[in-house]
Amino acid sequence: MIQRIEEFVEYLTNVKRASKNTIASYRRDLVKLNNFLTDSECTELDEITGTNLNSYILMIEKQGMSTATVSRNIASIKAFFLFLLKKGLIKEDPSENLKPPKIEKKSPVILTVEEIGLLLEQPKGASPKDIRDKAMLELLYATGIRVSELINLKVKDVNLSMNYIKCHDNNKERVIPITTEARDALYYYLKNAREVMCKEEQEYLFINCQGAPMTRQGFWKIIKYYASKAGIKKDITPHTIRHSFAMHLVNNGADLKSVQEMLGHSDISTTQIYMKASANTKLKEVYDKAHPRANVS
Repeated sequence: MIQRIEEFVEYLTNVKRASKNTIASYRRDLVKLNNFLTDSECTELDEITGTNLNSYILMIEKQGMSTATVSRNIASIKAFFLFLLKKGLIKEDPSENLKPPKIEKKSPVILTVEEIGLLLEQPKGASPKDIRDKAMLELLYATGIRVSELINLKVKDVNLSMNYIKCHDNNKERVIPITTEARDALYYYLKNAREVMCKEEQEYLFINCQGAPMTRQGFWKIIKYYASKAGIKKDITPHTIRHSFAMHLVNNGADLKSVQEMLGHSDISTTQIYMKASANTKLKEVYDKAHPRANVS
């Protein structure tokens, strides 16, 4: 089965042009499934049944995996067996009746404008690392790009004279304007810090202290550090900055289509969560102001 998984990964890469993160997740999910089936002495593709797959899903649910992770595993499995079916490697799809669990949609964690201000103020030093961190945080909030997109930016993707960056996602390119603060922070980083940090020539914009391209884990630690330093109690991640960027735009009157384009959402229904959250916030504000007992403790 491992050979078929690698063929599927190649198909995702060369035909579907899936993102690196999607490919890595699907491969990881399917390798885990293969290990489970091997332990169950089910090693041939035509031996795999819906019962086998259901048993696997029950097992990972009992392991405490989140609903979102279980859903992604089911998506990986269904995509893989559909691939096998289309290639004629199996006669029936054993994953046909797998149903993803219902995901409770939670409102995204949003930082207030004041909290964002506190976070962005934290890198204050003059060291190359502080200068780089300031540029990364400013750019993330200025554009709302994903952390994977941030760390994969290249120097050539930045146009400081026109105040925009080019962001590449799944072979699609989008142009996103940047704030004056982000432009200035990037300019200062490129002029005073990046060359100091580079041990050898690098095309990537953001470099770690070892002179290599910044990683997701490295930036995760950076944002956790500055959130703690700023005294922000919310459990924030790099994606929290993306949510906050979108919410603040919507709150200030940006149209949903423009926000969708900047975020790179393929479906506007994904972007509509910010409109709903904004409406709920405004409703609460109106209630607190208008109801005579709203603020009674």
